[in-house]
Amino acid sequence: MNKEFLNQILSQISVSGYEEKIQRVIMEHMDDYADRIDTDEICDTICVMNPDEKNKILFTAHADEIGLMVTNITESGALQVTKRGGIIPHTYPGQQVQVVGKHGIIYGVVEETRDLYKKDNLNETDFFIDIGTDCEEESKKLLELGAPIVLDTHIREMQNGRFTARALDDRLGVFIIMEAFKEAKRRGCKNSIYCAATVGEETTRNGAYWTGSRIEPDVAIVVDVTYTSDSHGTKDGDTGKVKLGGGPVLCNSPIVVKKYNEQLKKCAAKANIPIQIEATSNYTYTDADKIHFAGKGIPTALVSIPLRYMHSPAEVADERDVEGCIRLLAEFMLEMEK
Repeated sequence: MNKEFLNQILSQISVSGYEEKIQRVIMEHMDDYADRIDTDEICDTICVMNPDEKNKILFTAHADEIGLMVTNITESGALQVTKRGGIIPHTYPGQQVQVVGKHGIIYGVVEETRDLYKKDNLNETDFFIDIGTDCEEESKKLLELGAPIVLDTHIREMQNGRFTARALDDRLGVFIIMEAFKEAKRRGCKNSIYCAATVGEETTRNGAYWTGSRIEPDVAIVVDVTYTSDSHGTKDGDTGKVKLGGGPVLCNSPIVVKKYNEQLKKCAAKANIPIQIEATSNYTYTDADKIHFAGKGIPTALVSIPLRYMHSPAEVADERDVEGCIRLLAEFMLEMEK
């Protein structure tokens, strides 16, 4: 597993709507592998292989992450915020944060009080971010309203091939589709492959719609994360038994075209890759929900990475699942039939 590339991706701040820096990292890394790299007005990044071939397959994973955005600066210099995406408010008080300032990263802390922890309906409008300034004017010199904020976390390796970081959802998926692209090219892929790092999934899913409707693929495979059922407080009965280290997860959903699930299963069997199955009764709550309806309708399937503690400051994944997803997608790139 190319940990250097993965760590480069995970080290970026890519709050939904502010994906430019992470996309530059992806473009620079993939420049030697892609036949062409396309971008659009909202910063989707698409790596293309064999653009003139017949079978056109779109693979997407979203590059944005959840976070906060500055909405006001108080007289004391503290920052007030709103959310970008589905944050868990109780994980923020007392935590260190990074704020994207005019001239670089500004470090701060989400103010903590005992009364804050007692609130049943705590939300981001209750937060004040202390960046060490003493007045409004001092803070205004450092940042603008709209500045994105993320928790100041670390990438850490754990036991048994597990690792933890902020926002593996879904920067890990971006890493996977790009690594699969490289592997398929190395093995002489003849299909037309479009691997898109999309923007805005955590808020509007505009990137998914734009890429799907403009590329008009024959089939789209969305790569995202999914909840495991093997940690405390989770249940097998919610969407299925999903274990960390158990392999890539295929989804049974009205959004997913069964034909391509079956092709993915055949690819997994051929490459001896263990897979897991989850089930949803309607939407998948991923980019698949937008791509499926884009243009005249795009046949779509969803491949997910098992993830513990989604949307927390310390999500956990397993290297075996990552490597399995890369191999599965590369096999599909080589073998897909309409």
